[in-house]
Formats: sequence, structure tokens, C-alpha cells
Amino acid sequence: MHLSCRARRLLLSLPAAALVAALSASAGCGTSTGGEAQTPRDAAVVPGASSSDATPADAASDAPREAAPAPPSTCESGAPITVRIVTGNLSSGNDQSYTTGEGGRIFKALAPDVAMIQEFNVSTNSDADVSAFVTRYFGAGYTYTRGTGQIPNGVVTRWPVVASGTWVDQSVSNRNFVWAKIDIPGPTDLYAISVHLLTTSSTNRANEAAQLAGLIQANVTDGSYVAIGGDFNTAARTEQAVVDFSAVFATAGPYPADQAGTEGTNASRAKPFDWVLVTPALDLHRAATTLGPVTFPYGAVFDTRVFTPLASLEVTGDPDAVLATDSAATNMQHMAVVRDFVVACP
Repeated sequence: MHLSCRARRLLLSLPAAALVAALSASAGCGTSTGGEAQTPRDAAVVPGASSSDATPADAASDAPREAAPAPPSTCESGAPITVRIVTGNLSSGNDQSYTTGEGGRIFKALAPDVAMIQEFNVSTNSDADVSAFVTRYFGAGYTYTRGTGQIPNGVVTRWPVVASGTWVDQSVSNRNFVWAKIDIPGPTDLYAISVHLLTTSSTNRANEAAQLAGLIQANVTDGSYVAIGGDFNTAARTEQAVVDFSAVFATAGPYPADQAGTEGTNASRAKPFDWVLVTPALDLHRAATTLGPVTFPYGAVFDTRVFTPLASLEVTGDPDAVLATDSAATNMQHMAVVRDFVVACP
């Protein structure tokens, strides 16, 4: 039986019982705007493993690959579906923007289904410029929700957006909390929320976290999954902001890391600035993340200077292939964080 790379990744992600069932069943199978309210990939977690246990998955995938078919937009034959969530404050250059392309190339290499972006400035910030960026680096079928302010937050996704909008961040005026309710395949929708907490003090970050936790508890009451992604600017995982977020999200480790086992996501790689957190109902479906031939048991921190082989993330002939220098671009803010979840799709 021949399996595509995507199918192998999915099967490897399943618990043993589900894996047997999936293999048995396969014997007979064939072969997406901003403002106020708007409409517009579970490898089992290895017990006792450390976050540095990134392992090779397939040496044959070291070379550039052919473009893979897009993941399904609807449930097919009852097979579970992998949801890849990526966050990144990946602006660079002298104007905190994505215009020079480094951040875009990183997002493209990671192939998110849902991305939460910070400092989401592109060229003139016109709808045409932002739409062109999303199409170029994510894909023609992706849509975006983008907030307002000097350094706006945003959400980009391949799946339909049921509703979207912003919540005021009472601690800062140059960005807001941006949310999108996304119709991911399966019976449960996903709220994706892009945030950028203040650098000024841990007290201010705690205030923002407490406010946002309250907003979520008050506004997400329909049983949807919730994912928050962003630049928390946290100096440590024990900050009060993380404690406050634990009222809504699963915040305990192990945490994403790069191939060297480093968890830090700021420019110097010393501090855990950037996070993807999800509500406990979605955290039950957490999965390992596979990038090219490398599997990260708890998700990945992606640094182009560390990850190898970069060529495994390229599509043959792609002019926007990720470069080893991208994470070292002038004024590159942080590193991206990638987490995968495998959810039922009956």
C-alpha cells in the first residue's frame, strides 16, 4: 500500500488502537478582512521525552518536494484531520512590517492552516497589499482578519471564517485583540485570537491577560475550541500573565522547541516570548509536529538558522523558498511557534 507523506504523517500521529483501525479501513479506500465584528497537522506525546527529542522522520524528504495537495476543507470518510496552528511576530526591517519577505517566507515554509500574526503591516497596508501578501505566502484560498493600529494583529486561515472582529486592549492603543471564528472541518468551530502583550512590565501583561481571559469567558459560550497565539513578551513561563491565561487555556509544558531543544523565541533565543495556547478540549488532541524529515513531539520553535534541512520545506521551483538567513533579517522580531492538533472529522 502506497501512502502519501501527508497520510503517513497522519497515521503516525494516531494512538495505537486508532492506527490499527485506520490501516484496516484504508484497505478499501480510494485515493479565506478586519475591523469590529465582521463576516467575511496526534503523534502520541512520548511520556518522559524532553522537548529536545526532535527526531528524523524520512531521510528521503531532505530534498525539495513537489507541491502537496491542500488538506481537505470538509470531512472525508470519517478520517481525523490535522489542524496546524502557527503564531509569529515575524516583522522585520526598519518599519515593523512584512514587506521585505522574510516573515512571509517563514510562514509559507510552515504551511499553517491557521496563523496568528503580530505587527501585521504590509507595504501601504491597503486591502490590495495585504491580500496580495496573504495569497503569495499562504495561498489563494486563504482569507485574513486584521485589526487596526500602528502594529496590528491578524488571523489568516484556509478555512471559512464564520465571524470575526476585535476586542479593545485596555492597556494599549496601537493594537487590539483580533479574533476569528473559523469553521474547521468537523463539528466544532475554532476561535483563533491573535494578541501582542506589552513589553513594559509583567504587571501590565498580567492585566492584559486577565482582561482577555474575561472576554473569552464572556463571548465564547458555544463550546467552540479556542486558540490564542501571539507575542506575549513573557520573560518566564511563570509570569502572572500565564497564570491568568490558565483560567481558560492549558498552559503546562512540555513546550515547543527547536532541533537543539531551545524553547526561547525572542531574537536572542533566551526568553519564551511567543506562545500557542489552546483550551483543554483542544489540548486533548495535541499532536507532534513534523517539518520535513524532523518530528518535534511537543511542537516546534522555528529558526531558519537552526532547522535542517531547510530544503525539505521547499516546493520545487518556488521563488519564495525559505532562506537560512531569514530569521537573522534586520530587526527580525521573534521566532515562529508551530503546534499541531488531530481532531475528529466524522
